[in-house]
Amino acid sequence: MEREFWREMIKEIFSWVKFFTIVLAFTLFFNFFVIVNAVIPSGSMEPTIMTGDRIIAFRLSYMFSEPERHDIIILPNPDDPQGDLFIKRIIGMPGEEIQIENGRVYITPPGSNQREFLYESFLNPNDPPRGNFGPVTVPENSFFLLGDHRNSSMDSRHWINRFPNEDDILGKAIFRYLPNVRVLR
Repeated sequence: MEREFWREMIKEIFSWVKFFTIVLAFTLFFNFFVIVNAVIPSGSMEPTIMTGDRIIAFRLSYMFSEPERHDIIILPNPDDPQGDLFIKRIIGMPGEEIQIENGRVYITPPGSNQREFLYESFLNPNDPPRGNFGPVTVPENSFFLLGDHRNSSMDSRHWINRFPNEDDILGKAIFRYLPNVRVLR
């Protein structure tokens, strides 16, 4: 009787170990190959994403589509890939000329001499962007990235490796889950 008890106990323990091993393997796979889970360390994306917010980015977003202007992406620090992760918004696309005058972004499409003002509804009207930058031309397969809180964002204007490329993107930010759930746009 006692032998049967221990046999059943060991069988039960192994079933739980097997269950937790499968859950752990699935979780690790999901975290390393499907999503990026990030905590926002600074106010560079305010008011869209606040300091301390927790977000999920989808690693596979750009397997089926190309990055688009205004996508919010997560990438390693372009000047220190082993450092912190950054979250920024795609502003300039490959081949475009970017210029910032008095905080306003102007884009000249490839092959054109007509620059266009880039309307950005997500900027904080109570703290309008300031400053000038450029003009710079975004290399092929690369992007020009800015934070939504331009006056306090370390972004393509300041990086040595100014134009991250598509291979540098870890994922497209999909939603914020803390402090409350909200789809990111």
